[in-house]
Amino acid sequence: MLTSLRATAQGWLGRLIMAVVMGFIILSFAIWGIGDIFRNFRSGTLAWVGNTEISTETYRNAYQTSLQREQRLAHRNITNEEAHQGGLDQQVLYRLVGEAALDDEARRLALMISDEDVKKAILSDENFKGMNGQFDRFNFQAYLRSEGLNEKVYMYQQRGVLLRRELIDTLTAGLQPPKTLLEAIQRYQSETRTVDYIKLPAPAASSLPAASEEELKKYFEQKQVLYRIPEFRALNILTLTPASLAKPDQVADIDARKRYDEVKNERFGQPEKRAVEQILFANEPEAEAARAKLNAGKTFEDLLGEKNLSLKDASLGTVTQNALVDKSVGAAAFALKEGEVSQPVKAGFGPVLVRVTKIIASTIKPYEDVAGELKKEIALQRAQSEITRLHDVIEDQRTSGKTLAEAAAAAGLEAREIPAVNTAGDDPQGAIVKDLTDPAPLLHAAFASDVGVDNDVLSVKGGGYQWFEVTKVDKARDKTFEEAKAAVEKAWRDDESKKLLASEAAGLIKKLDGGEGLDAIAKEQGRPEVEHANDVRRSGSVHLPRNAVAQIFNTPVHRAGSVESDDGGRIVFQVADSTVPPFDPNTPELTNIIGDIKAGFSEDIIEQYLARLQSDVGVKVNNKALATATGISPDSN
Repeated sequence: MLTSLRATAQGWLGRLIMAVVMGFIILSFAIWGIGDIFRNFRSGTLAWVGNTEISTETYRNAYQTSLQREQRLAHRNITNEEAHQGGLDQQVLYRLVGEAALDDEARRLALMISDEDVKKAILSDENFKGMNGQFDRFNFQAYLRSEGLNEKVYMYQQRGVLLRRELIDTLTAGLQPPKTLLEAIQRYQSETRTVDYIKLPAPAASSLPAASEEELKKYFEQKQVLYRIPEFRALNILTLTPASLAKPDQVADIDARKRYDEVKNERFGQPEKRAVEQILFANEPEAEAARAKLNAGKTFEDLLGEKNLSLKDASLGTVTQNALVDKSVGAAAFALKEGEVSQPVKAGFGPVLVRVTKIIASTIKPYEDVAGELKKEIALQRAQSEITRLHDVIEDQRTSGKTLAEAAAAAGLEAREIPAVNTAGDDPQGAIVKDLTDPAPLLHAAFASDVGVDNDVLSVKGGGYQWFEVTKVDKARDKTFEEAKAAVEKAWRDDESKKLLASEAAGLIKKLDGGEGLDAIAKEQGRPEVEHANDVRRSGSVHLPRNAVAQIFNTPVHRAGSVESDDGGRIVFQVADSTVPPFDPNTPELTNIIGDIKAGFSEDIIEQYLARLQSDVGVKVNNKALATATGISPDSN
């Protein structure tokens, strides 16, 4: 359910529906309640939903599974506090409470799912199908391992999922959005506006009077939050990755050639292809008779004609030998010369005659073309084994109290010094610090540490390790006026320029709304001819920037408006016309989102149903047990 909620919330319509749904959820819990802290909870019980118990262990497992999934997506460690701030603990609780309410209702209704139905659902699950479109046990087992499950537990979970789905499908089957809503959406999406507009250039900076020192200082005080120097830290880092240790130039040609001979056919070769045709016969005597006709002078085409077949019917395409499903046909076809017809071949569906009309020879890239690639590959493999040895050397040195630079030297390596970097990975001049490996987790860990702290080694994506030391911390601070003066003066001029231009545009808008024509106003201003755009839709326009399009649709027809342009100038426009095509439920714009609309309505109904179930059966939550399960203080906000 959470996956579909996340998918639904991607578009503007989804976000609108989700806002309503989540508001209803919050309201429902406020009215019907998830209890605060209740007495008479058994040890190990986190919540009761009717007669269904949610154990602390069940919640902890669900929470950890969700947290690990988010960590995999973020490619970094996520603390419990971060997860709490993002609402993950409550999302897991709401999901388990909803599932428990459905389970309680299923028991009340005496709904059952047989083992055979559960097995059928698993065998037909698209996630477990292989390349042949059939259930692949390897994919299934890999999924179970990744989720820390076994088949018995997964079968049990799926039984609950199927029962809940039976209840939910009963509510949402055949659901159709109201026509009024579809008409409103189509109108919103397909409305096209025609506008006339002129462009006002930004005033030249030299045309503005210079600001006094007092004006600049006042401006600086008002905007001081914009003139802040972030915290910078000096780091020593040591990175061990296969790429950093690999030395392709030290790989001998004899080793690279050996690898080339092992893999050249699979990796650097194009296998032989042949254009293959075949004629299928009912039995061997018929095939033998056809072969005799060929020996007597008839052609392959003659045999096709006798069976009312065309060359298209006989063609198997231009294929490699492995691409031919019937191995007997493949062996026969690739033993023929170009233009030859085989003797009768015993194929899977009966005897056939095979003909090859074209042979495309195999090709293999020469060693010289791929030597660099192979040497790099061998060097990376050798470096991978070397990483483990160096890791142990460096850790031994650090355990004995050596600095990172000393530990690196003992391993024959050199630590890198970074004089200053902020959390965004920039240096004090605003340039990105180059060649940082895995910068996001490195900087996250570095700014959570301090000078003199012995930090844990970080694992690097793709294999390897990274150590770091914080050697200096320059705390964030506000710039002084003198430090920021040049930037303040420029910002003040930009703001004054925009104010003057906005004031000029406002005067022109007043004239346009008063009845003056845009052509006459353009001449008065000494502007070029009025420009036109008759393709303006909410999705955009080839003539106007997006911010202008948004403002055009916020302006009534026959009225005027203005918006800042990308070059710092201003666009003054007048909405000349608006057209909306007749309602058509089959337009691509509507059919492309109808699924999202239905999903949104379905989710709304489901959430209302869950809220009512929870109200009827009652929900009690032990917040102390919840805090213990997540490792978060119950007083955390």
